[in-house]
Amino acid sequence: METKTTTTDTLFDKAENYTKTSFELFKLKSVSLSADVLSTLTSQIIVAVVVAFFSLFFNIGLSLLIGRLLGEYYYGFFVLAFAYLILAILLYKYQSKWIKKPVGNIIISLLLKSRN
Repeated sequence: METKTTTTDTLFDKAENYTKTSFELFKLKSVSLSADVLSTLTSQIIVAVVVAFFSLFFNIGLSLLIGRLLGEYYYGFFVLAFAYLILAILLYKYQSKWIKKPVGNIIISLLLKSRN
């Protein structure tokens, strides 16, 4: 009878250790995956900010150039504003196809990326 109790106790101890180890492994994988996703998004945000600054200064220069060619500097800003209005309308119309689905797919692939 004593060996059955010892065997049962050993089995429960092993099951408890397995559960604790599995939970710890799950926590570590979750932290690793979260850190990977966060670092990827952070680096992409930094690149987007740099591109935004480049775009801002490029557009100011382009507006001034177009304005000089048209005779008045503010004409260049109007022309560029109109071009961006057209772009905004297109982006609004196709936002699901061009923005939502690709960004969603990128986030899902980052979250489900298998760790080798």
